[in-house]
Amino acid sequence: MFNLIWILYMNQKVKLGKRELKRAALKDKLINSALNRINEHMLLGLRARDITAEAGCSLGALYTVFDDLDALILQVNSITLQQLGDHLAASVKNDATPTQNLVALAKAYATFAWDNFNQWSALFEHRMPKGGSVPDWHIQEHSILFENISRPVISLMPKASAQEVTTITRTLFASTHGIVSVGIHERLASIPRDELDAQLEHFVRTFVKGLGCN
Repeated sequence: MFNLIWILYMNQKVKLGKRELKRAALKDKLINSALNRINEHMLLGLRARDITAEAGCSLGALYTVFDDLDALILQVNSITLQQLGDHLAASVKNDATPTQNLVALAKAYATFAWDNFNQWSALFEHRMPKGGSVPDWHIQEHSILFENISRPVISLMPKASAQEVTTITRTLFASTHGIVSVGIHERLASIPRDELDAQLEHFVRTFVKGLGCN
């Protein structure tokens, strides 16, 4: 009797395991499909039916994995943040000065935005529906935008308080983001890629001088 119960238990466990594997595979397909659709048609062109058609599943299947389309978009933006974070980290050199690394980070940010415009735009264009809120885990993921900036800032201002470092870091990011946004949106004032880099370097070096740092 015990052996029969054990066999039934193990069979059920195997079934549950297969079900979870299928669900995980479907989740990956939907995320990859949404990522492709955003890259091809931007966030505004993202539709659930197109995503599921590309993923090879029914429309209803999407909602067995995600609560809604916004939850899926958050997963795509999570991937973009990780890619952006890796790209920024790769631009930092151990033998460079803090100012040189800040310049490199600004240029790397521009490069990522330039080369992955639709994905990058989706990070800042997506809004949760009325009454909804961005989950804490996704808010925390955005810290990757500031981590690489804060380290050279601390090196430049070792006596600064944690709050001062945070303020300077966020100001640097916001300013860099603004320059990049204006620079690559054709509807505003698109400029050549090399000129954008020159503007960013001039801004960063001027900003650092304004802090009283070399």
